[in-house]
Amino acid sequence: MTNQPIITLNNGIKMPALGLGVLDRDTRHLTTGAVEAALKVGYRLIDTAQSYLNEQDVGAGIARSGIPRSEIFVTTKLWLSKYGYDSALRAFDGSLRRLGLDYLDLFMLHWPVPSDFEATVQSWKAAEKLLADGRTRAIGVANFTPTYLKQLAERTEVTPAVNQVEIHPLFAQKELCKTNQSLGIVTQAWSPIGGSVRKFGDPSKVSDPLTHPTLIGLAEKYGKTPAQVVLRWHLEQGRSAIPKSFRPERIAENFDLFDFALSAEDLAAIDALDTGKRSGANPETMSAAGLNVTIED
Repeated sequence: MTNQPIITLNNGIKMPALGLGVLDRDTRHLTTGAVEAALKVGYRLIDTAQSYLNEQDVGAGIARSGIPRSEIFVTTKLWLSKYGYDSALRAFDGSLRRLGLDYLDLFMLHWPVPSDFEATVQSWKAAEKLLADGRTRAIGVANFTPTYLKQLAERTEVTPAVNQVEIHPLFAQKELCKTNQSLGIVTQAWSPIGGSVRKFGDPSKVSDPLTHPTLIGLAEKYGKTPAQVVLRWHLEQGRSAIPKSFRPERIAENFDLFDFALSAEDLAAIDALDTGKRSGANPETMSAAGLNVTIED
């Protein structure tokens, strides 16, 4: 094992700061091998979701790894078409069955649904029950803005342990990070090295952060890759990060972060790259119709 940082959540549960993301429905056939490779390297956090359609593959990778279940922090997320109190409880059972697990470490609401926030609230109340029943060790949200965090808090009892959002050097979401911190919520970065920019961004407005001269220069300074520098930037600012990869060599590279540290000046230089431009989906307009997937209970 490495000296990778561990984050203590607001209910006392400990979560590895660095994890493996597995969102890519086009490469689902590679998921099992990727999870197995990640656990072999030393990852202990695996992040999936119902809408990724690969929970069964994630479970197979965990089983094949030989790593004790108690050492692995497993996250999945409730998809919008399953929102509602009873449907969320059924969907949770479906996730456990597909993963082949008896419990989850973190169960999350995947997005707020502005057009039907009542369903979002009821789903969170279902998550609160699952937490109280010991079926998941922590509960959280993804893609929640400060407004939706406030609205959720006004109508429920448990503060989310984690808020997983798009964060990378070109979209740092500094105010959201401050809000999360003030509420005792851990900020977890999806697309932490800017994959959303490469996939969805407008090339005329934002560039690939990994090709930015600042990051190339820092990579040369530390003898690391730009991706490793960016991931270190996340960890040193107290965030969790879940870089996605299905290539064993890249999975290992993304984990090789624990033999260097960025200076305060270098952290500030990366902070200065923020453009405020979102590349992924907007929480204000998200709905189940935005992704045509069928998820069985």
